Amino acid sequence: MHPYLTHLLADINAAFSRKSRNSEPKQESLDEYFRDIDRWISGDSEHRLSYYCGLDPNNFPPYEQFSEKEIRQICHAFEEMLASWGVSIDFPEELPWKNRYELTVSLLDRDFTPMNSGIYVFDFCTGYAPDCELGEYCKCLDIWKEE
Repeated sequence: MHPYLTHLLADINAAFSRKSRNSEPKQESLDEYFRDIDRWISGDSEHRLSYYCGLDPNNFPPYEQFSEKEIRQICHAFEEMLASWGVSIDFPEELPWKNRYELTVSLLDRDFTPMNSGIYVFDFCTGYAPDCELGEYCKCLDIWKEE
C-alpha cells in the first residue's frame, strides 16, 4: 500500500460538504433556489472546487504511484465527496482507472458554484470529439468518425 493513501483518503473524507454532515437539511426559500439557478446558468462561479472542499490538486500524486486497487479507492471516495456537494461524474464504462483518476483530480481546478438543491453532472464531453478530454473513449467519437 502506498504510504500516502491513508492521508489522502482522510483528506477526501474531510472535504465533504458541511451541509451533508447535518442530520436535517435546511429548507431553502424559493428565492434562494432561483438565485442558485441564476448563478449556475450565468456561469458566475465564485471559486474553484478546491476552494470549497479544501483539497489541493497538487497533493494528489501521479497515478503511477498507486496500484489500480488504490486508484479505485481514491476515485470512489472522491465521488462520494463530490456527491455531498451535489456533483456527479459520468464516465464511459470502458474508461481506464488511470484516466478516471486524472480527470477526477482535474475537477479541483474547475470553476464551481455550490447549489443548495439539484445535482450537477460532469461528463467531460463538450460534444466536439476531436478536443474531448475522454479521448478515444468519447461517446461522440463514433458520430464524428462517420462525418
